[in-house]
Amino acid sequence: MKLSEAYPSSFLKADDLQGRDVIATISSVELESIGQGADKEQKLVIGFKGKEKKLVCNKTNAGTIGQLYGDETDDWIGKQVILTARDVEYQGKTTLAIRVSLKKPATAATKAAPAAPADDFDDVPL
Repeated sequence: MKLSEAYPSSFLKADDLQGRDVIATISSVELESIGQGADKEQKLVIGFKGKEKKLVCNKTNAGTIGQLYGDETDDWIGKQVILTARDVEYQGKTTLAIRVSLKKPATAATKAAPAAPADDFDDVPL
């Protein structure tokens, strides 16, 4: 049995991306209480179209989406982002974390020539 099966989560983890960049369409942005006891905090939680798992959005990712689509989180609904797993420093250790790319996903209208197809969120089992 995998640990992810023994302890399922409703939130995305870097491992869920399976080492790929994925394009996801934002369907909701809400403030939720995350954590327990003294560690409980209000955080932005982002839902994605057609997916059960949500992204607990840290300040870095919120700032990136804000750069892409503006300061008003209501305006993020329906917009696409590229999610990627990156090595980050956290509490003195290097770990994998989900980061939102500063690049906007290319649309059919903006693609000049066919490129390798971007991974989409449909085949990532979340």
